[in-house]
Amino acid sequence: MKLYSYLSFNGNCDAAFKFYEQVLGGKSGDRMTYGASPMADQVPEGWHDKIMHAQLTIGEQEIMGADSTLEYYEEPKGTSVLINIEDAGEAERIFEALAENGTVKMPIQETFWAARFGMLVDQFGTPWMINCDRAG
Repeated sequence: MKLYSYLSFNGNCDAAFKFYEQVLGGKSGDRMTYGASPMADQVPEGWHDKIMHAQLTIGEQEIMGADSTLEYYEEPKGTSVLINIEDAGEAERIFEALAENGTVKMPIQETFWAARFGMLVDQFGTPWMINCDRAG
């Protein structure tokens, strides 16, 4: 069994996944627009270039996502994508990059459980937690 994070976007999935690919060092995988799908004739006007499905591989992990039409889109609540990183400097780099034009909920810092931990919502509305465990 595998578990994946599947992210919903309000029309900016393509930009978000290009950003995540750059920041996280991922490799873009499957990507389909609504206009290239078998249901292209049922898509709302202006949505043919929006993403119906996108995949990004980061190491051995994957995240997926899509643009949700306005009647189905809901802002994420009660969940976050957690990135656990072994290197404190890399944790800070990723945190700062994801926080650009976003909202920091908890600045990245040392905590009683982690060498570095921080929470943010990025410019695309995705909530993230960045964690770097304390050394052994």
